[in-house]
Amino acid sequence: MAEQTPERAYPSPDASDHSAYPVGLRLSGRRVIVVGGGQVAQRRLPALIAAGADIVLISPSATPSVEAMANAGELRWERRRYTEGDLDGAWYVLVATADTEANERVSAEAERARVWCVRSDDALAATAWTPATGRSAGVTVAVLTGRDPRRSAAVRDAVVDGLRDGSIAARPYRTKSPSVALVGGGPGDPDLITVRGRRLLAEADVVIADRLGPRDLLDELPDQVEVIDAAKIPYGRFMAQEAINNALIEHARAGKAVVRLKGGDPFVFGRGMEEVQALAEAGIACTVVPGISSSISVPGAVGIPVTHRGVAHEFTVVSGHVAPDDERSLVDWGALAALRGTIVILMGVDKIAAIARALVAGGRDPRTPVALVQEGTTAAQRRVDATLETVGETVTAEGIRPPAVIVVGPVVALGSDA
Repeated sequence: MAEQTPERAYPSPDASDHSAYPVGLRLSGRRVIVVGGGQVAQRRLPALIAAGADIVLISPSATPSVEAMANAGELRWERRRYTEGDLDGAWYVLVATADTEANERVSAEAERARVWCVRSDDALAATAWTPATGRSAGVTVAVLTGRDPRRSAAVRDAVVDGLRDGSIAARPYRTKSPSVALVGGGPGDPDLITVRGRRLLAEADVVIADRLGPRDLLDELPDQVEVIDAAKIPYGRFMAQEAINNALIEHARAGKAVVRLKGGDPFVFGRGMEEVQALAEAGIACTVVPGISSSISVPGAVGIPVTHRGVAHEFTVVSGHVAPDDERSLVDWGALAALRGTIVILMGVDKIAAIARALVAGGRDPRTPVALVQEGTTAAQRRVDATLETVGETVTAEGIRPPAVIVVGPVVALGSDA
């Protein structure tokens, strides 16, 4: 068993709430001693590792997770008990064993050496306390309430959540250099955008949004944020994409914080790279925030795994916006049909009858299951099942319309509508 003890990181109720002086420690490259390799150490070590500390763990045993950190070279593990002198050269020590006598000896040495010491078993005997901490967008939040660790955690969570979703305004200092954030909004459910994407939206002055972006998030933006529907940008003598690129450049050069909000992931049939390239040519920096692709998330939302042990060991995502018999098509449907895995088709509702015929001609069984998921992850989500043989008729009969994700393969039979 790894040495451990129930952690009590806060003083008893008779201690003053104002007896701690908050400070941030820069431990990068500095020696930190951790005594005990149990659950408390397992929770505290990742933050010390992230801080770049030179960590020495002293414990005859450790949890598997702590042992993995040592094996990965993130800390040095001395598999023995604490002895006098182990704190030589240390800047900080964490005591986390179940041996009270050993803890007191470590604490006493730390006091003599003037090394800040955290005690997991007795906070009043410690010279430092560990606050409830959280991080968001380069901001570290640390909370000490003195008497109630649950309250500390609750306050921390509330602040971090507010920073992440923008409800706590903490706009960073904005340089004069123009920049744009290209944000993948996910499949439609506003809860499925990334934390970073949501924060950048909250900091935006201008949002240029696609039709398939998460619309509910746009409704939450303050009135002063200019929201531009990309489909309604005047094209004039420009092609649609070129007009969008020009709008991004124009607003960025005007000193605005610009977010280009796209559905799914910007680089999965989203023409995101064209926008990045246009911005680069204009000398404008672009931050790309990946999004959850509808090719995986929408099937998952209705209980369909795109891979499954013993059923499908591969999946292919393909655009269906060009028919198989169109000379502009870049898809080798015959080669695709010869694969044994799952096929996920995006933007293919109006071409699915021709696509199904091409897959059958390439060798796919006409009875292969097909699922059509319309407006996946939203309140209007609908799943309709068919086969390659019947999918063309089914789309017409059921009135399936874009946006819809089409899944072809045996995995369709595994999932039921969620």
